[in-house]
Amino acid sequence: MRGRKPVDPGLQVVSGDPRKLGARKLEAKAAAVPQAQDGLPPCPRYLKGYARGAYNFYRRELQRMDVDRRPDGHALECAALAYEDIVVSSKLIGKQGRIIPKRARDANGNFVVVGLAAHPATRQRNAAMLILRAFAAEFGLTPTSRLRLSVEPPDDQEDDLFALLSQPRLNRRVFPEGA
Repeated sequence: MRGRKPVDPGLQVVSGDPRKLGARKLEAKAAAVPQAQDGLPPCPRYLKGYARGAYNFYRRELQRMDVDRRPDGHALECAALAYEDIVVSSKLIGKQGRIIPKRARDANGNFVVVGLAAHPATRQRNAAMLILRAFAAEFGLTPTSRLRLSVEPPDDQEDDLFALLSQPRLNRRVFPEGA
């Protein structure tokens, strides 16, 4: 998606309508936003090892942050698989090295080193890291995205007015001295 990501109308109402659209229009937009069912599905059976651990970890964190929604389960599966790809690729690179020899057959049929190339697992790992980073940013799991999610709750003006009116009245008349 190009450009800035759209901001939730509910957050715009709470932040004070920075675009000056009007409170009623923003409230109507907020009411029109579809609401997803709470709760992520349990970890799928086919996820094993690192992917299962990542799925359960992110699921707990999203539940703790109260942003776990049922339709987001597939995105969470993708992130868990990306995490597993990162771990497996990193282990393979650690075992075989970042650079591998390019080999070719010579005239006698023997393999000889003709150059060096980056390990193919490096590209796989980098691609999986991009996927995982996009997931984390989208779901508020990076420091910057958590800052964007933190919103002050709206002030209850009615409660403030009630508290003000329920206080005892003070005599505020000022009498001049000597009168």
